[in-house]
Amino acid sequence: MRSVIDILDLSTQEIDELIATAIDIIENPDAYSRKCEGKKLATLFFEPSTRTRLSFEAAMYELGGHVLSVTGAGGSSVSKGESIADTARTVNCYADIIALRHPQEGAALVAAQSVPIPVINAGDGGHCHPTQTLADLLTIHREKGSFDHLTVGVCGDLKFGRTVHSLIGALSRYQDVKFVMISPEELKVPGYVTAALKDRNIPYTETTSLEEALPSLDILYMTRIQRERFDDPALYEALKDSYILTPNKMKLAKQDMCVMHPLPRVNEISVAVDSDPRACYFKQVRNGKYMRMALILKLLREPFAAKPQPELFHHLHCRNPRCITRTEQELRPSFFLTGGKTAPVYRCIYCEHRARE
Repeated sequence: MRSVIDILDLSTQEIDELIATAIDIIENPDAYSRKCEGKKLATLFFEPSTRTRLSFEAAMYELGGHVLSVTGAGGSSVSKGESIADTARTVNCYADIIALRHPQEGAALVAAQSVPIPVINAGDGGHCHPTQTLADLLTIHREKGSFDHLTVGVCGDLKFGRTVHSLIGALSRYQDVKFVMISPEELKVPGYVTAALKDRNIPYTETTSLEEALPSLDILYMTRIQRERFDDPALYEALKDSYILTPNKMKLAKQDMCVMHPLPRVNEISVAVDSDPRACYFKQVRNGKYMRMALILKLLREPFAAKPQPELFHHLHCRNPRCITRTEQELRPSFFLTGGKTAPVYRCIYCEHRARE
């Protein structure tokens, strides 16, 4: 069966189809109330989650299915040293589809390679979060009517912000989209993200000033500075209040700008902004449930279709300390080549970080 590990696993046509299904679910909920009767979703969440886990579970229940849940490594055999591959193979005996969140980047890909049922990446460390991006895309579609001709600002933790990485990848496939990346120098977007934009001649700018960026934006995607991603607590303390969106700053923005946030927020958006009609972050939460319903339906009815795979290289080592290759048992490091002959770069298939010779 087919899995979704990265938002780029879905074509733009498939995203349009998912949006159409989600809108039909919104308008005709009773027609979908038994679509997954007799099916079981396993939610394996080895990192804390409120919205994503409950959204998946609500989605399956509203489709008439059942849910099996694991929350936290301490409640599973992972705490005993079990590999992600073995955990997935075990859950395959009980469930029809898996939603997996894990702190190691590439964990969802390992799970998908290990089982014949669909695996949905519900967030793998600081790498990807494709179903949050589906929620984001439905929100943008409902607010703006199109993904074309937008200037999109992403603000905050762009280094570890997996929702940002997925959103940039998704929107970069549409016409005349520009990105403004707003972050401290220490939290700039990873090189593999900007490299992909450069390869496709997609315009982007990087700045440390939210105020300077605001007037040009159609979308502002705020993110929190993530304490759990920092190895140095002092650095987190120095950066945690880098950006705070307030009603005064909103005066600088377009009247139809859409303010988004994957949540949870800490203090990067003042609660006083919540009453602004441009605030769309709680709409994202509801839209996430509908898009996950649409995705579950799609994956349960579609046979696996193998994508063409690039040539892989195995003589290198991943630089990323959070990569699943650092912890998974006997997992063979694998890399693909990007950048062409002029500037070749080897990147890990699990986390997309550059290889180390």
